[in-house]
Formats: sequence, structure tokens, C-alpha cells
Amino acid sequence: MGEFDAIRPYDDSEVPAVLARLLGDKAFLDILTHFRFPRFAGALGWALKPLIAHRLRREFAGVTSVATLQDKVEHYVDHTIERATDGVTYTGVEQFKSGSAYLFIANHRDIVMDPAFVNYAVYHAGLPTPRIAIGDNLLQKPFVSDLMRLNKSFIVHRSISGRREKMAAYQLLSAYINHSIRNDCASIWIAQAEGRAKDGDDRTESAILKMFHMSRKDEPFGEVIQSLNLTPVSISYEYDPCDQAKARELYIRATTGSYTKVPGEDDVSIAKGITGYKGRVHVNFAAPITDLFEDTKQLAVEMDRQILSGYRLFPVHYLAYAQWKDADPQLQVPKAAQLFPAEELAKAQEEWQRRLDACPEEHRPFLVLQYATPVRNQYRVKAGLPL
Repeated sequence: MGEFDAIRPYDDSEVPAVLARLLGDKAFLDILTHFRFPRFAGALGWALKPLIAHRLRREFAGVTSVATLQDKVEHYVDHTIERATDGVTYTGVEQFKSGSAYLFIANHRDIVMDPAFVNYAVYHAGLPTPRIAIGDNLLQKPFVSDLMRLNKSFIVHRSISGRREKMAAYQLLSAYINHSIRNDCASIWIAQAEGRAKDGDDRTESAILKMFHMSRKDEPFGEVIQSLNLTPVSISYEYDPCDQAKARELYIRATTGSYTKVPGEDDVSIAKGITGYKGRVHVNFAAPITDLFEDTKQLAVEMDRQILSGYRLFPVHYLAYAQWKDADPQLQVPKAAQLFPAEELAKAQEEWQRRLDACPEEHRPFLVLQYATPVRNQYRVKAGLPL
């Protein structure tokens, strides 16, 4: 058994067996049937599932590598993106060089689509797609684990509770990330913090930066970071398909002090995140970090500066900020009408009002918060103010 077998993605030799297992998985076929034929899946699911499985077996026959699988799946990814967005734009992807590996560290808003959009950019630039860090809390169903590990995902053990076990898991994760970048020349995508920024407040956790160094503690922190091509990534969604659910969770946390997910809640978030309307999406790749940072706190500040500066603010963000009771009076934030054409702004006002109307009144402050916070953060960065 290899050192990283417990967490690594599947390799090419495992692809045929995993595909065969997936296409015989009832839960997986159920989801595909509901996605493809939502109106008929209930009554005719018994007939549709074998047909879908047969078609997929035929389509994926002969797929024996992860790269070939991604080539096959790319059509579906493109179609999903086209259906659920008003277009995706990228900046900074042209700087990446073939034969180099990068450690992409990104703000985190959507469980699946954040790395998917990074993959999309890198794939269409003709470069190998990165390996993707995913929490084991999202891999409760065997087919989800299979799907993700087929698509270059590796496992982050978040559900371990013991301190010693946690340290061992992070040590292994650190070693795997370093091995991927330095030995395999394989890029990595990882979120800047554990869990999505449901309040729109994108901050880099120092603990994640510290983890990169854990397996190379005999080397200076700054030199380790320099060797990993740490690249800040900003993912901006005009609209978040899960914004109502996030507002509800934030409200419950604020009023009760805690929030407990119901079984299957992550699955719903994943499905909504993939298929829900996002408006425009922008992904900005900053230049890899080359400065020498002595500690994680200094580096986290720089990561935040880069990620927040690269975030694209859409009209809805300014509309929300104008309504936000916690807007920062010392910031010079222009009105949306000063920045955007009338037609674009009118469309945004209509969509924003629709979202506000759909949100229970007591949840609305938390809906506004999600869209307003990136404005405050970016303008504080622009003004040279601490977050």
C-alpha cells in the first residue's frame, strides 16, 4: 500500500473498475435519472435507470485514464456551465507554464463549482487540471467518493476528532500536497478556509498555510512556500444559487448560537450549486507568491489582499452594500449607478429584488450581508485598511 493511498485520487489503472462500480450504483443512477428526467424519474425511474446505465456504459467504454475521462466529461461540464451562467470570464490564466505545478488557494463559495471553474479555465488553457482537496464530510455516499476521486480529488480528513489523529492527518495531507507539486508536477486546488464563506467574508485560515509546512519542518517556512508556487485565486459569482439557504443558516446561528445540518443537506447544496443560476462568473488568478514570508499570519494577510483585490464586484454587490446597515462610513464606495450602465443595473435591480422578495423577512439581513461584505472587504484593501 502506498503512502498516500488513503487520500489520493484514483490513478489510471483504477479507472475502469471504478467506472463499472459507479454505473452499477443505484443511488448514483437515481440522481442521474432525476437530473436528466425530473418529471418522469418518479413514475418511470425503474425503466429509465437501466437505459441511462446502458448509454453511459457505451459512452465510457474504452475509457482507461483520468485524462480521457475528463475529456469525455468536459462536454457535460461546458453544457452545465452554459445553462447555469451568463458567461464565465478569466484573468491571469495565461501566466501558467506547461511543465510547472501550482498550489491554487481560492476563496470558497460553492462546494463543487469553485474547483470546477478553476478546472475549466486550466483545461481550456491546454494545461493539466489540478488535484482537488475535498473534505471527507462530503463523501458520505460511496458513489460521491468515487466520482470525486475519479476527477482528481484527494481527501481532507475533517471529521477526525482526536488531536493526535488530526495532526497525523494534516501531516499526511501536507506531505501529499508537497509531493504532488514537487515530485509529480501536479497542481493542487484547495480552499483558503475550511467550509464555504457563507457570509461572503473571504479570509485565509493561517492553519491551512501552516499545514503546507508541516511535512517539511526542517526547512524555513518562507522557502517552503516559495517552492510551492502558491497562487491566490478569486472566484466571483454574480448570484449564489445557495444564497437563501446560507441566509437561513446564518439567521439560525445568530438567533440560537448554533446550526445543525440535516442529513442530505450537503447533497442539496451540491445539486443547487451545480444547476442553479449564477449570473456571470469571474475567476482571477493572481501571480504566484514570490516574496519571502516569515510566518503564516503575514502570509494570510497577503493572501487576503490578493484574493479580495482580485474579486470582481457585480452590480448586485453594490446594491446590497447600499442597503447594508453595517456599511463602513469611512469607505468611499460609489453607488452602483456611477459604475454600471443603466440597462445592466436595471437587470440587476430586478433580480436582486426578486431574491429579496423570495427571502423571509427575518433572513434578509443575512442575504444582504453575503453580497455586501465583498464590497467592504475590497474597498478596505484598496484603502490600505486592515480587515
